[in-house]
Amino acid sequence: MESSIEDAPRAEGAAVTQEEGPVTAVRSAAAGPPSSLSPSRASDFMQCPLLYRFRVIDRLPEKPSEAATRGTLVHAVLERLFDAPAAERTAPRAKSLVPGQWDRLRESRPEVGELFADDPEGERLTRWLGEAERLVERWFTLEDPVRLEPVERELFVETELESGLRLRGIIDRVDVAPTGEVRIVDYKTGKAPRPEYAEGALFQMKFYALVVWRLKNVVPRRLQLVYLGSGDVLTYDPVLADLERVERKLLALWEAIRQATETGEWRPRPTKLCGWCDHQAHCPEFGGTPPPYPLPVRSAGSEDAGQGRMGADQGLSGGSGRGSSAAPRRHR
Repeated sequence: MESSIEDAPRAEGAAVTQEEGPVTAVRSAAAGPPSSLSPSRASDFMQCPLLYRFRVIDRLPEKPSEAATRGTLVHAVLERLFDAPAAERTAPRAKSLVPGQWDRLRESRPEVGELFADDPEGERLTRWLGEAERLVERWFTLEDPVRLEPVERELFVETELESGLRLRGIIDRVDVAPTGEVRIVDYKTGKAPRPEYAEGALFQMKFYALVVWRLKNVVPRRLQLVYLGSGDVLTYDPVLADLERVERKLLALWEAIRQATETGEWRPRPTKLCGWCDHQAHCPEFGGTPPPYPLPVRSAGSEDAGQGRMGADQGLSGGSGRGSSAAPRRHR
């Protein structure tokens, strides 16, 4: 495998924020139809089509959260740790990187400083940074960075399928064995899901595996999720049929998104996660009103006007289908 899966450099700022995470700044560009799909945005649509609209089309700003910001900080620390020679990749060194990476994060995303605006004595910030340090330290019980030499870290990948659908994302780490076998690794600062929810957690990893396969004609040997919150490692060894199923699922999902974009009908899907949503003031489920739809709308009587809503509701949020090659494995 070459040292860079995607030749183009990773875009900074709004472009990555739009595709990979909630919009945490004021809208900086005119609204437009979706042009690509990332694991985060695909999950948004499967969770709630209206949430997808708010994030991708309306680009409504969202407040940063302590949990998400801590995850960003821990990812930055683990990425930078590999700049050091192998023998120096120790837990104390990794923990020492936390304050500096927090300063860099505040410089690049000033809005995260608002998290501790009501903490003049710095007590909450100290506890929060301590929690980040403990997550970093726990990683050393799960993997040994002295024995790892990642080929890529925080790698932006992008490919276009034959259908024209553009897939993109950022992979935390890519390892390549001397024999050429590829392992895709993703860090999670939360806890591992219960076994019945493991398939949903693996969706992101299979998405990345599909992109790598389409770019390099290589099926990754292993997908690995490292859960720092609970000290678990979830692994899955995909086969080609897995990636083909994911591609079919994404094509169906994209068609549902296209239909919703054209008709302007984005249905909310109430779940327990609604309590964490920043957009309740705009959501009909909470008595709110969405902002005016910024795109042209196809008339309701047009042919197939309802297909997108049906596609969003039927079979897109479930597992990958029958014939999965193997169950995911959890390691402690």
